[in-house]
Amino acid sequence: MTHGHPPRLPGCSVLPPMNPRPSTANNSPKDKPKKRATGDRFATINSFVDFTLGSLTRNEMAVWLVLWRDTKDGTARTSQTDIARRAGIGRRTVVRIIDKLASKGLLRVVHRGGLNRGMNVYRVLPLERPP
Repeated sequence: MTHGHPPRLPGCSVLPPMNPRPSTANNSPKDKPKKRATGDRFATINSFVDFTLGSLTRNEMAVWLVLWRDTKDGTARTSQTDIARRAGIGRRTVVRIIDKLASKGLLRVVHRGGLNRGMNVYRVLPLERPP
């Protein structure tokens, strides 16, 4: 054994080539990234930062951002307890903030959940122009 070089295992001097991804004749939409959806998300956050962020309290910003981040297919299904935990505020504060954001036009409550009624569903909206 020589100094400075690790010993080689027999038959392992080179890694085998990686197999390319098998191509399918019918590429489904799940195979391709959704550029439009990503662009819409950036437009939403950019509009929020440009026109709205400065007029909100820290708690309002935190709740809006948690719900925006959880948005899939246009709606966010996040419990108020989870919002409170991630935003670092109390659940009752989340309830008040959701009402404030809805009155400012930044959030729409699509479905009020509860015991035997399912979960809350929200649609997160930016202000598109200054108030």
